[in-house]
Amino acid sequence: MDRLKNKVAIVFGAGPNIGGTIAHFLAREGARVCVTDVKEEAAAAAADFIRERGWEAFGMAGDARRDEDVGRIVAATVERYGRLDIVVNMAGRVHWDDVLNMKRDDWDDSVASFATAGLLATQHGARAMLACGARGSIIHVMSTAAHFGEADGASYCAAKAGLLNFARSAAMDLAHHGIRVNTITPCSMEHQLWTTMRDEMFDPNWVQPERRGFYSRQEYLDQLPLRRFPRAADLAWAAVFLASDESSCMTGSDMAVDAGLRHKYPTWTPGKHDPLDINDYARATRVTRYGEEQELLTELLGQPIDRS
Repeated sequence: MDRLKNKVAIVFGAGPNIGGTIAHFLAREGARVCVTDVKEEAAAAAADFIRERGWEAFGMAGDARRDEDVGRIVAATVERYGRLDIVVNMAGRVHWDDVLNMKRDDWDDSVASFATAGLLATQHGARAMLACGARGSIIHVMSTAAHFGEADGASYCAAKAGLLNFARSAAMDLAHHGIRVNTITPCSMEHQLWTTMRDEMFDPNWVQPERRGFYSRQEYLDQLPLRRFPRAADLAWAAVFLASDESSCMTGSDMAVDAGLRHKYPTWTPGKHDPLDINDYARATRVTRYGEEQELLTELLGQPIDRS
């Protein structure tokens, strides 16, 4: 429980799923944490959750795409705790559209949400680490979109791929200062079953959207060798490792936390050899907040799963 004792962390993007869970696990391992989000209520809720369990945290609202906001958050954290050792960048917004119809504003927002936010978190975070003499760790949460082309996802894929190679370059720039920069790459997450995918999962009248790049949750599950989606806690444990001295000789690395998806042979479909129905999977899924289990997904929705 003391893997991060005496360390100070900032997590950009602190909802109750990935970002909030990472913040919770960092605090649980001994770090003092600033949790920040563009929504003040999200940052406050994550900080309250952590403090209620006896660990140290405070929340701040700020836009990770804005230089002045990131600088203000970093300065406030250092003023409060006297140093900075860990920065986790989880910020970003996704826009879907095909290349021919893509809006320039959506493209610009994707780049700002991921690549520019990554630059600002790294730049301000590294400067603060240098000022306090910390051999720190900077972690960017990626997506399989950084490694593959996805129909209807050009802006998202381009922005994430840009962030991935930015992180690698930043790792080289900061290596001689003893500051490490690494990334974590998940695929589609289990919590999306009860957030962005709940209509698809539980509405028998749901209609597939007109998107060339659309795939059902069953199709996605069939591609996962470990036969499950990654959970927020899986990413949080990876972040704890990369934030700790256990990974002190790692920089420029990308950790795939994706149930084996990226490394399988492309034409192999695990679900054909080890079938698992997505409805059965969902029935056994527990909703989590900040990495703590709540109720079964079916209990949360208050309705049976349609199996037609």
